Amino acid sequence: MELNAHNKAEFPPAHTAEHLLNGTMVKMFGCPRSPRAHVERTKSKLDYPFDRPLTDDEIREVERRVNEQIARDLPVVMEFMPVEEAARQFNLERLPDDASSTVRIVRIGDYDACPCIGTHVAHTAEIGEFRITSSRYADGWQRLVFRLTLPE
Repeated sequence: MELNAHNKAEFPPAHTAEHLLNGTMVKMFGCPRSPRAHVERTKSKLDYPFDRPLTDDEIREVERRVNEQIARDLPVVMEFMPVEEAARQFNLERLPDDASSTVRIVRIGDYDACPCIGTHVAHTAEIGEFRITSSRYADGWQRLVFRLTLPE
């Protein structure tokens, strides 16, 4: 099976939390997954194209829903499929021009699925507590900054 090489070393709990946050934003607001993300061990930020700033209540609800999925201890599994099949189910516009003919899909239980070559936890309970620590809206972009408190 041919797959593209990966040139980053993500922190698996934060990277998996990014998937949950993206899935939650898509479900709650119908926006696309964040095209601009910076995910790190200590602090992560994602930007979403948005037509208005989120309210404090909406931000707390996003946080609540992400933590709900973490508490469900969902399995995080990888699935491989031909790029043609993946294109029928997922947005592949972020794939490089020289992408391999096989795409890896990361599924988080029944909650989220998307193409990804990054590293992830095996179950969502490994993520710990998710907190949105700040947000900012400017020029049509809603930024959400999050931190994790890892389980002991």
